[in-house]
Amino acid sequence: MDHPGRGVPYSTRELAKEIGLSYHSLIGHLLTGKLTDCPIEVAHRIAEVTGVAVLVLFAPPASPEQNESDQDRSRKSDALPPPPPPGVPQ
Repeated sequence: MDHPGRGVPYSTRELAKEIGLSYHSLIGHLLTGKLTDCPIEVAHRIAEVTGVAVLVLFAPPASPEQNESDQDRSRKSDALPPPPPPGVPQ
């Protein structure tokens, strides 16, 4: 937040106040990556205040697989039975 699109640096508290939030934890969680999204109206207010496009701030993943954590993917693969050895009918 040191170099926003409009050139005015914000602290998490200042940005939260500027976009109309009564708490700043949402901004902090977005900055640390603890949260990756927020309500659409908040996203638009953040974009408007900082002068940065919504899709720059909240870029959609390139593929659905990127929405899942490595742990989620490993759970799915653990749930699948192992393939039969070659030459064994299914």
